[in-house]
Amino acid sequence: MPTESFIILAVFAVLVIVVYAIYRFRTRKKRKEKLKNAKIKRKVNNLSKTKVEMSPSEFIALRAQTFGGRGSRLHDKLNFEGVYVLFNRTKNKYYVGQGKQVLDRVNMHFTGKGNGDIYADYKYGDDFTIKIIGLKRSGYRTLNALERDAIATFDACAKGYNKTKGNRN
Repeated sequence: MPTESFIILAVFAVLVIVVYAIYRFRTRKKRKEKLKNAKIKRKVNNLSKTKVEMSPSEFIALRAQTFGGRGSRLHDKLNFEGVYVLFNRTKNKYYVGQGKQVLDRVNMHFTGKGNGDIYADYKYGDDFTIKIIGLKRSGYRTLNALERDAIATFDACAKGYNKTKGNRN
């Protein structure tokens, strides 16, 4: 009798090990994806933390300083290629966009030529902040990749103003 119980226990142990191995194998992809997403979120959060956060009125004042037209040193220096993060503090909603000339692109949202929902919320008094992340020293090769990761990091598609998860390369 003891040998039969030993055999049953051994078979049961092998079965548990096999089931566990199958489970780990099947969930490996999800774990890798979670780790990758966490790394991307940390990278984008770190990029956005190092950037100046400003209100739309501060942004408009900064933008006004650059008007010497295209070709002026300040305009060319500040109007770089990058991604911007607009945060509606009143509604706790994000919008992430990109621009080859980021100052011009952000300006569009607060003058009624960009996302209509953002302009309406701004016009009716919602409190916004603006962060701008330059492509040049971000570690990303394309604006599309940086924008996609920023949209995912700030959950701007599911819970924000973005209607898509970003452009594909």
